Amino acid sequence: MKDEEKKDKASLMSPRSSLRPPPSSLYSPRAKKSLGQNFLTDARVAERIVEALGPRPDETIIEIGPGQGALTSRLVERAGRIFAVELDFNLAESLRRQFAANSNFHLLEADALDTDFCQLIAPDKSARLVANLPYNISTAILQRLIRQRACISEMVLMLQREVVERITAPPASSERGYLSVLVEAYCEREALFDVTPQAFRPVPKVWSTVVRLTVRPRMAVEVEDEDLLWRLVSAGFAQRRKTIFNNLRSAPVELSSRLERTGGARPALEAAHIAPDRRAETLYLEEWAALARSIEQAPNGRETLN
Repeated sequence: MKDEEKKDKASLMSPRSSLRPPPSSLYSPRAKKSLGQNFLTDARVAERIVEALGPRPDETIIEIGPGQGALTSRLVERAGRIFAVELDFNLAESLRRQFAANSNFHLLEADALDTDFCQLIAPDKSARLVANLPYNISTAILQRLIRQRACISEMVLMLQREVVERITAPPASSERGYLSVLVEAYCEREALFDVTPQAFRPVPKVWSTVVRLTVRPRMAVEVEDEDLLWRLVSAGFAQRRKTIFNNLRSAPVELSSRLERTGGARPALEAAHIAPDRRAETLYLEEWAALARSIEQAPNGRETLN
């Protein structure tokens, strides 16, 4: 299952989604090398992605970065409404012409990083999403999508294979990082299949992976202050070679002050039953939550970081 998908990069949604139509054809914009654009051209891969999504005639689908319409042409035949978000002017013009006869197709010419998806699909309350995300902004887009999870129930995403490995990395894996913990907290994760570079034009140098993220009804762990939790995780992974204790001692001022008011990094870790010499990638999601709760519940006191 490792020979099929990789439609990523700029052909899609965000600022890396811009193309200029070739002189010979106004309907076939070509990729700009300067933006690292790669278009999915393998029909079997496109069909496999849409099959994984399984769009229904009674639902709304959001597509980020439709590019040349490889997925869109299949989505308009199966879904009730399609909202496609494309930043590039030339691609947007081509898509408007290509799908002008499809009344269920709606195009928003915008940057997905700035798009309010909940407002976009109104009056619908929820939609599922499919996208081929540009590698260099995939983390930022994932974070934005998770922030708007109230109106997104599921995502089928094509990402660089290494990004999916990070998203799905278990504790103790060298690939585990902030993004791993964030996505795990809010979504069930399932890597579906890999896509070879030959599925794209121009051919990229890396493989892609299609992943399914199913948004959880509620966060997988219980904490009162979610912002505190994510500041802890961010600080914990700040320098991967350092222990969790040393990273917390070097935390940004806001978090450091919070630790000081509750006794310090060491007491917080001890209250959460986390050895100070462990590294961030070894911690389970529940341990991060326990650490946040230890700070939430600790009485105010003087800092003793030694």
